[in-house]
Amino acid sequence: MSHDTYELKAEAREQVGKGSARAVRRNGKVPAVIYGDKQPPLAIALNYKDVFYKIHGGGFLTTIATIDVDGKKIQVLPKDFQLDPVKDFPVHVDFLRIGKDTEVNVDVPVHFINEDKSPGIKRGGVLNIVRHEVEFHCPANAIPEFITVDLTGADIGDSIHISAVSLPAGVKPVISDRDFTIATIAGSSAMKPEAEETAEAAAPETAAAPAAEEK
Repeated sequence: MSHDTYELKAEAREQVGKGSARAVRRNGKVPAVIYGDKQPPLAIALNYKDVFYKIHGGGFLTTIATIDVDGKKIQVLPKDFQLDPVKDFPVHVDFLRIGKDTEVNVDVPVHFINEDKSPGIKRGGVLNIVRHEVEFHCPANAIPEFITVDLTGADIGDSIHISAVSLPAGVKPVISDRDFTIATIAGSSAMKPEAEETAEAAAPETAAAPAAEEK
């Protein structure tokens, strides 16, 4: 699991639609829907502050939660949310019911380690991140918090592909038809080529040529 699970209290909503949603927001709550697991959708209203801090606290879409709907507890995974385009506050959330065999597609952040052990970066190369997140298919109760890319030994011109990353059991990339690139080590215009450095270090000092004798 990516983060510690948490619980939210909610009230069931009998009415749905734009008018009902606006009324919920006027009362300081956030309209939401719980769906999936072969059950009918359930419209609910959540406490605004609880939802706001969870969304902006990070890991919202990769953390399983328990929603207490008028005393009935439902395990869910947030699947989507909408924010007000101007004020950035939550206006709606979609939750997926989690059963014992539920599998989901989620975007998982990529973390890079051992930059100090990369010969390419040491020589002035630049880590070019192609994918900051990778979409995986995995059990809902085993979502990784992040995947780790080890840069040890990476040199200028090297590419790091998904096949080089150790993944937890049951976690598979959604893109399965190719070994896609996560990052590359690119050269920098400011760096000095290694061959040039070696040549300079090996070149002996040249003595000044003697002046021609005057006749």
